[in-house]
Amino acid sequence: MNAATNLKRRGFLTSASLGLAVAHIGLASSAGADPSASPSTAASGISPASNTFTDIKQIRAGVLDIGYVDAGPRSGDPILLLHGWPYDIHAFIDVAPILAAAGYRVIIPHLRGYGTTRFLSADSLRNGQQASFTADALALMDALGIEKAIVAGFDWGARIAATLAALWPRRFNGLVSVSGYLIGSQELNRKPLAPKAELQWWYQYYFATPRGELGYRENTHAFARLIWELASPQWKFDDATFARSAGSLDNPDHVAVSISNYRWRLGLAPSEARYESLEQKLASFPDIRVPTITMEGDANGAPHPDPKSYAKKFLGKYEHRHLSGGIGHNLPQEAPRAFAQAILDVAKWI
Repeated sequence: MNAATNLKRRGFLTSASLGLAVAHIGLASSAGADPSASPSTAASGISPASNTFTDIKQIRAGVLDIGYVDAGPRSGDPILLLHGWPYDIHAFIDVAPILAAAGYRVIIPHLRGYGTTRFLSADSLRNGQQASFTADALALMDALGIEKAIVAGFDWGARIAATLAALWPRRFNGLVSVSGYLIGSQELNRKPLAPKAELQWWYQYYFATPRGELGYRENTHAFARLIWELASPQWKFDDATFARSAGSLDNPDHVAVSISNYRWRLGLAPSEARYESLEQKLASFPDIRVPTITMEGDANGAPHPDPKSYAKKFLGKYEHRHLSGGIGHNLPQEAPRAFAQAILDVAKWI
């Protein structure tokens, strides 16, 4: 990267440059809305749906036809942003303009079972096991011809990001992970937690039953909204903000992939042979050696580990950031400037 690019990446951007980035990405703003004001508004705990991604591209990668946002200059260093459940790419609606204006190419895919992403074959197992998402991300990078990227995410996306950084450090050379090291295994999940910790996973056990699968299928949006409220109890999102992301949950494979994900963790859903070697590597809980920043909000109502429990898994340059001010589980959307800054800071360490 040249000196001019380095200068742009120091600190936060002016509202003018951010406004240009919004226009470049292809965001649609509601009448009278100021897109450049969105990050500061969202950081205050109020996130109106004043803009949305309008240019969703599609590419065949692995077993999927993946819908994704490709923002910023094509010549920029790539950043891969991965969302969680039950959210979507709009978790990064205010992060993307900051990174694009800093000269980065920002890739934001809909995970399998979300948005415009579709399976290429009707015969493919609608699998939500850990390694399936890892393989999807690798396939996307290959299809786009991207050799190296910084990877960042939250919830399911943080888990995927950690698996990529752990197993392919030459391709994913920097990591930002909300809630830290989330790599898991079926063997580990066989061990019971303390009662209060088990209570936080109520939906996992609900999904383990036919009643839970039917309940999620019939009430997907209401269920997702409840999770948003429980996971981010101080985030004052409005109806339009939720509806913008909830549309991605109407994907025909969303329920099947979601149920598979949580059942697989408990050993109640089958693994696919194609992912077995990956799962074996992940089950060894590999260390992560790339530069990493982990993050946690002070009002995260979702299950998450104590940062002290995973700090030793990061062997490269490492920092943990604790955000105050009522920041919950969907940290990129609730505190977009802090999340973007962590990525910019990791980039300086590479």
